Amino acid sequence: MSTTPQIVVHDDKDEMARATAARLLHRIVDAQSSRGSASVVLTGGRNGNGVLAALAAAPARDAVDWTRIDLWWGDERFLPEGDPERNVTQAQQALLDSVPVDPARVHAMAASDGRYGGDVDGAAEAYAAELAAAARPEDQGPVPAFDVLLLGVGPDTHVASLFPEHPAARERERMVVGVHGAPKPPPTRISLTLPAIRSAREVWLLAAGEDKAGAAALALAGAGEVQAPAAGAYGRTRTMWLLDTAAASQLPPELRRSAS
Repeated sequence: MSTTPQIVVHDDKDEMARATAARLLHRIVDAQSSRGSASVVLTGGRNGNGVLAALAAAPARDAVDWTRIDLWWGDERFLPEGDPERNVTQAQQALLDSVPVDPARVHAMAASDGRYGGDVDGAAEAYAAELAAAARPEDQGPVPAFDVLLLGVGPDTHVASLFPEHPAARERERMVVGVHGAPKPPPTRISLTLPAIRSAREVWLLAAGEDKAGAAALALAGAGEVQAPAAGAYGRTRTMWLLDTAAASQLPPELRRSAS
């Protein structure tokens, strides 16, 4: 069952990044206090990396026990290890190299020159198996109940590597899929599916800039999830859209009134 989105509008993308980082640090500390560890799914792109850079710069970052957090990814570009376009490479530069994370708890998706070679479907199956191994009985599914799952929203409403009308956006059984022929380069990717995304306790969707305004308006106006995958991204207990003023500029009046 979908949760009603909470919409938070910030003045600009920098404020959105700082506020989201502060909110995420608080959520991680809460999870670690209540369950001993936390589980977060990271996203790439300009807004996702902006949040990671804000986390690295946040004075409160040391309130988190970075050794007791599992970090996953919503998607990855199927490129060689260390490629600057890979989300994990960008995350390392923005945050991970500056905090004491446990390397065993940083769950990167496979690279195209890794153990699966060019077999992106095999790499996706392996990531699904890794997720299943981390799931606990109380998670009630084949993936962990992530504390927070971050998603950047593309101008076409894509989230992770789930593009409008693409087969991956229609997947309802598998938790992770290899994406072939993506309309945005590179064409070959690995992605969580909507069922995996919806296993998270909280899903936070990030959108900043005028080029995201139409996507936010479409997804929040009740579009179908195959036509607008962002519309199908929601959490078990909370769904948050974290926008800047430009990205919120086309929201219907009834939604804009709920923004704070």
